[in-house]
Amino acid sequence: MAKSTTGFFQRVHDLVELIPPGKVMTYGQIAKRLGGFYSGRTVGFAMAASPPERRLPCHRVVNRLGEMAPGHAFGGAERQRRLLRSEGVRFHRDGRINLEKSLLQFDDETEPPPTKRKKRKTQ
Repeated sequence: MAKSTTGFFQRVHDLVELIPPGKVMTYGQIAKRLGGFYSGRTVGFAMAASPPERRLPCHRVVNRLGEMAPGHAFGGAERQRRLLRSEGVRFHRDGRINLEKSLLQFDDETEPPPTKRKKRKTQ
């Protein structure tokens, strides 16, 4: 039986609503937290479809490396960075979020955040 994407989007929105100021979650972390049936990319689609009236803290969702969202989201990466910094999120000198300090961790999560991009195989 196929799972409902709409139901998944609702669950993503419900979880994002719980991210407190000063903390962030990654797209993949949200996908895993919600059962791992969908990917981090699908979480991104859910974020893009979030209803404006819910006023979700979408700026608190970042990629696995702690990088800001693409320029079209939140009015640009610098706006997202300002919002996060004003909430107490910590950054490295290179502009990425310090995930060791700012990633929202649940008691049942023990996997440390990645620190480097994975190298892609060339053909």
